[in-house]
Amino acid sequence: MAADFWSGFATGLSLIVAIGSQNAFVLRQGIRRKHVLSLVLFCALSDAALIMSGIGGAGVVLRGNPMLLTLTRLGGALFLAGYGALAARRAWRGGQMQLANGSGTTQLRALAICFGFTFLNPHVYLDTVVLLGSLANQRPGPGRWIFGWGACAASLCWFSALGFGARLLGPVFERTSAWRVLDSSIALVMFLMAGLLLAG
Repeated sequence: MAADFWSGFATGLSLIVAIGSQNAFVLRQGIRRKHVLSLVLFCALSDAALIMSGIGGAGVVLRGNPMLLTLTRLGGALFLAGYGALAARRAWRGGQMQLANGSGTTQLRALAICFGFTFLNPHVYLDTVVLLGSLANQRPGPGRWIFGWGACAASLCWFSALGFGARLLGPVFERTSAWRVLDSSIALVMFLMAGLLLAG
């Protein structure tokens, strides 16, 4: 039982930690200390729902529906390119950003953006529903669900560390130049991922 859990934890962590659009957004919001708890919970619960649906058999449906993955890929590429353009504009303009109490993205808008990064990215379905679901279902009996809970725990731990740990970078980001570097990096990640999605 414990072996199944820790195997799921390690596998889930190895897939989630890779730098991507969702992680970059949570990191940025964590540095700003804006809506961190709601974003961490949203990301972790979304991963849990996808992982458990994969174990329940949704991965088989996805593998048999390439049109759905194609539409998600194109929509995700447009979404990522649009957010990349916004990040590039922030980097160009500079402008100091208050960390704790400044005006900015509302909680609803932050969750809507995070929803796009999560569910318009076909790789999230391949990683969670198809891959983790398939690996879990190779285990007999309740072992598959324990593996899944391990992967879910990895997601919660990672996004908690990313969102709440980002505030330690606060002093660095009191400088406009640091925000320029961060937003330029985010724009680069978004454009790169959009290009990869369009390349198929």
